[in-house]
Amino acid sequence: MGKTEQVDEEKRATLRRFAALGASTPFVSFSESVAADTGGSDARDAIAGYLSTTPGAHFSKIRDDLQLGTGETQHHLRRLEEADVVDRYRDGDYKRFVLAGRFDDFEKNALGYLRRDTARGMLIELLRNPDATTSELADSLEVSAPTVSKYAGELEEAGLLSRDAGYTVERPETILMLLVRHADSFGERAIALASDADRLVRYER
Repeated sequence: MGKTEQVDEEKRATLRRFAALGASTPFVSFSESVAADTGGSDARDAIAGYLSTTPGAHFSKIRDDLQLGTGETQHHLRRLEEADVVDRYRDGDYKRFVLAGRFDDFEKNALGYLRRDTARGMLIELLRNPDATTSELADSLEVSAPTVSKYAGELEEAGLLSRDAGYTVERPETILMLLVRHADSFGERAIALASDADRLVRYER
């Protein structure tokens, strides 16, 4: 098998894997109507499947993880948007994507920050330890205190964190739900958090 043929086969395998992954994800109703809206395209099926497990991914990550070309990715995402399968939203310099109708504005905003390593780490640590200080967060994440303060300001401006008295995660149950449902796409800290989720959930009485 030539090199080009090998690359093409790897790409087809990747597309098939993500299409099947989306179809089998327990938290997503990957219905026949959605599959029909992708137009029977392996690439569009794979993008929809990928976004079912990696919501809030930005354009370059979708392109690279699915081994698609830039023009190819643009074409298929546009077709999925036109079919109301995918929503696009702006997050600073990023164009992020989710399956249509799955997330409200707060959740879309949260997903953008959960896709940033330091911001995600801070939110995870604060869910575990709501009394964590700036220095404790810095030590846990192996970053500087000014870096923690910088991201804390961004998270506060985004409505995900309050700094009125220490640090308080806004809508913590929602943030926890997003982390648990999509833990595999958020890395080891999120996976560890998911295993502890039952202890962290707070029920209103």
